[in-house]
Amino acid sequence: MPVSHRLARRGFLSLAVAAFAFAGAPAQAQAQAFPSKPIKWIVGYPAGGGSDFLARTIGAQMSVQAGQPVIVDNRAGAGAIIGAEVTARSPGDGYTVFTADNGVLVYNPALYKKLPYAVDRDFAMLGLMARTPLVLVAAPSTNLKTIGALMEQLKSKPGTLSYASPGNGSPHHLAMELFLSRSGLSTMHVPYRGAAPALQDVMGGQVPLMVVDTSSGLSAIQSGKVIPLMAFSAKRLPILPAVPTVGEQGFKDSEAYAWQGLVVPASTPAAIQERLSKEMQAAVGNEGVRKKLQEGGWEPVPSDSVLMKTYAFAETKKWHALIRERGISLD
Repeated sequence: MPVSHRLARRGFLSLAVAAFAFAGAPAQAQAQAFPSKPIKWIVGYPAGGGSDFLARTIGAQMSVQAGQPVIVDNRAGAGAIIGAEVTARSPGDGYTVFTADNGVLVYNPALYKKLPYAVDRDFAMLGLMARTPLVLVAAPSTNLKTIGALMEQLKSKPGTLSYASPGNGSPHHLAMELFLSRSGLSTMHVPYRGAAPALQDVMGGQVPLMVVDTSSGLSAIQSGKVIPLMAFSAKRLPILPAVPTVGEQGFKDSEAYAWQGLVVPASTPAAIQERLSKEMQAAVGNEGVRKKLQEGGWEPVPSDSVLMKTYAFAETKKWHALIRERGISLD
């Protein structure tokens, strides 16, 4: 290659590098200046619930770190689909974030034929925040004290027991269906509109069984109002060390949690996504925040976007297979 051509090529490459650096400069400057106004945090569930508590606890610490208010906006309804749609249609400027749980990201795409959002198209995942373990409990009136006793009764008297859940397609419902699938047992599902009325009827003996999450059911377990039989966790829970796990019963790949992560509209600049992800992880890792979450029945699991995507992919594969197998649909 002639010298003149080599010099021309070097000049072109230098200009290309300079142009690339110049193009990236506005994004970097934008991220450095971010945030310059309050951040809206959309929660797809009512105020006062576990999701609301999680967002307000983490959001308060993020506000301190970022120097701008983080304002929780409850858009409850339709299993958080309303909140998901609002987020998907929001500007991708970093000033709208959304609590996306396994219902929004994993279950709904398999449970509904049509949704007003598409996970891959509309959202950018920033990272996991926390999860709440799920525990199978029995009403005291059943006199069931162990998971072995429950399984024996379901085998010898099929159809005599039923279980409550906060609703069709909830993590609690699907966890129980996973257990029934793995064990080959059967029982009738009684869906409620929310965890509180379902748990109330189990405590009262109207329904014998339920899967509860520790963020809403821990006090009922600790007070003896329901009897814990089995945790859907990989290891025994520090808050319930005497309760055996689903793995201890010989059921592999049967762990189940209600988990929540943080997402933004997909059009949000990568630099701002990274900034928000780091702020969220720092907030969840804050000692005071961790303690408050743990006291509320949550297990902090801060992660970056890569780990959240990997986890969500594995969860999608697992739960979509179960939903197809059990023929569950919400249409």
